[in-house]
Amino acid sequence: MEKHDIDNDPTPLISAAPIGDGDEDLLHWEAAIIGPPNSPYSGGVFFLDIHFPIGYPLKPPTIIFKTKVYHPNINSDGCIGLDCLGPLWSPVLTISKLLLSICSLLTDPNPEITFDSEIAHICKTDRSRYEDIAWEWTCKYASDYN
Repeated sequence: MEKHDIDNDPTPLISAAPIGDGDEDLLHWEAAIIGPPNSPYSGGVFFLDIHFPIGYPLKPPTIIFKTKVYHPNINSDGCIGLDCLGPLWSPVLTISKLLLSICSLLTDPNPEITFDSEIAHICKTDRSRYEDIAWEWTCKYASDYN
């Protein structure tokens, strides 16, 4: 169902598909997010790993950034601090909606829910510096399909 929705209603800036062809592989996907325009992530391509639990959609998928990202809501292991992937999970959320939420998080970080207090502090107190560092990381890790 998720694959059908993505194939029939493509969304700009995001793509996702199962890895491989077998039924077991339907639980493991790869996604890509194009960095949103007018953000320090613009022009970058960010790859994510998606694992669906056996209880999906009653349980949320695990979504991890494979591309390094300088962001207060994404830790060094690629884990994402997004409430809809945890306590506010709803079975009506689709992968497309989750990826759009992650894309929005890139544009509008939430330094109140953070994995990295130093990045959150810079984001809150010196937005220009935060965006400069995020742009440097985008150029270093998310350009030319690194």
